[in-house]
Amino acid sequence: MANRHLATDTPELRARWGSFVWTKENRAKADWHIAKYPDGRQKSAVMPLLDLAQRQVGAETDTQGWLPLPVMEYVAKYLDMPVIRVVEVATFYFMYNLVPVGKFHVQVCGTTPCVLRGSDDIIAACKKRGMEKGAVSADGLWTLTEVECMGNCATAPMVQINDDNYEDLTPERLDAVLDALAKGENPKAGTQEPGRHTSEPSGGPTTLKEMVAGNHDYRGQW
Repeated sequence: MANRHLATDTPELRARWGSFVWTKENRAKADWHIAKYPDGRQKSAVMPLLDLAQRQVGAETDTQGWLPLPVMEYVAKYLDMPVIRVVEVATFYFMYNLVPVGKFHVQVCGTTPCVLRGSDDIIAACKKRGMEKGAVSADGLWTLTEVECMGNCATAPMVQINDDNYEDLTPERLDAVLDALAKGENPKAGTQEPGRHTSEPSGGPTTLKEMVAGNHDYRGQW
């Protein structure tokens, strides 16, 4: 799975990110999140503020975004909390990227249901396009990460790319999604199975069929 570690705190890193501050728009969003919590509990906003900071870094770098240590220090100062507490949150949750990533962060589920449904072929298709786990591709477009279950077992195999999930994948369907993203298009998220809407059974329901057309009451049959 992913090798979680902080980016090395170098002078170059400090020179690039040491002056990080919210944009006017993001400052308003940060204060809005903080205001959700009662006095004395503002530190509870650390998760949305880390997400906001990561997105701002992404906007500045034309990537999915990540959290350099100086940026985490800024969030800690903004919330008046120890830096180590912010780092603890950032390193625990996979939604936060600790090192630079590409424009598109391709996170492939490698848990048992997805493996049984072909996630190894999905990873192979990513590598065939030049992706390597934990690295940014030469063109700056892709970062490949293998992750644990993301809750789409009924539509396995699946990947999460930035904020969207793509499910019921084959190598060919994944290639179509990646080709569209590379062209600046917005491919349909969710299941890629033709005729399937979400996670309903392929081929239609086999039980509770009367529920398809209306709120059928089955209680008398139990």
